[in-house]
Amino acid sequence: MKAPFLSILLCSCLLAQAPATKSTAAKSTSSASKSTASKSTGSASATKSAAPRPSLLNPASLKAKAPETFKAQFTTTKGDFVVEVHRDWAPLGADRFYNLVKNGFFTNAAFFRVLPGFVVQFGLSANPAVNKVWENARIPDDPVKQSNKPGTIVFATAGPNTRTTQLFINFGNNAPLDPQGFAPFGTVTDGMDVVQKIYSGYGERPDQGRITAEGKPYLDKNFPQIDSITSAKVLPAEPAAAPAAPAAPAKK
Repeated sequence: MKAPFLSILLCSCLLAQAPATKSTAAKSTSSASKSTASKSTGSASATKSAAPRPSLLNPASLKAKAPETFKAQFTTTKGDFVVEVHRDWAPLGADRFYNLVKNGFFTNAAFFRVLPGFVVQFGLSANPAVNKVWENARIPDDPVKQSNKPGTIVFATAGPNTRTTQLFINFGNNAPLDPQGFAPFGTVTDGMDVVQKIYSGYGERPDQGRITAEGKPYLDKNFPQIDSITSAKVLPAEPAAAPAAPAAPAKK
């Protein structure tokens, strides 16, 4: 699997913060993922995973239109956080996110790339069979209408018009990502302190190719402290505010 372009582009933005990673970070990400993915296919086939929902094995069937505004709650190994999505910010991204949440894609998915002050990345399924069918389920790019501010949630890419399932939440003010085409579609409105606590000790070490091919067993074996999503759900729409009662007529 080609590593998301985010892994390269974001490293270039990170260089000002960590110059020592400059030469290796930008060159090694995609090649490492390719080589390990090809080596691990055999072991992945031997790995038993819980059967995914049938809908997750047919990406083309998940075409529901998201509400104009909705909230999704993520329950994680560090606690809960809530994302508020605005469809008018990036409608194609909002629709894809809505369908993934509604159909349980993120259950047991790990936060596999955590760079404090920069981003936390997730969105590879714990189940290799699910990753396989979503690998090429791409959606076109949305125009960037909102800046990559702290707390915004955004799809990662592997180049133009290649968004699939990987996401990141901005820790810092990452406005340099705006002209590179990363379009936020929502923001964390509750629990950003939880997001900040996600374990960052592994940095970029978890290999995306092996996560794709082997799923949760690879992470459990090699990265026992990694944090993950227990469940995610779309929250019920908040009831509309009751109209204000008419003012009582003034007494004479």
